[in-house]
Amino acid sequence: MSKPKKTPPKFKTESKERAFWESHDSSDYMDWKQAQPALFPNLKPSTKTISLRLPEALLERIKIEANKRDMPYQSLIKVWLFEDIDRHRT
Repeated sequence: MSKPKKTPPKFKTESKERAFWESHDSSDYMDWKQAQPALFPNLKPSTKTISLRLPEALLERIKIEANKRDMPYQSLIKVWLFEDIDRHRT
């Protein structure tokens, strides 16, 4: 038989809730064996605009590669960055 779960406290701010969960184990408050996957089909990842200076020759090469793949060059840069970071993650 499992022990009864605690009721999480009410929080006045999101920062207080965040601080609470950073220092407490959620398994004391929730039975994760009964959890079900949730889908959020309309949720979009947040993005931030940056400025990146590239040599013109490099940018032209990137645009050529993107054109070969029939995709925007900014998207190709993001794919390459993601793949490289993922590959080097230890």
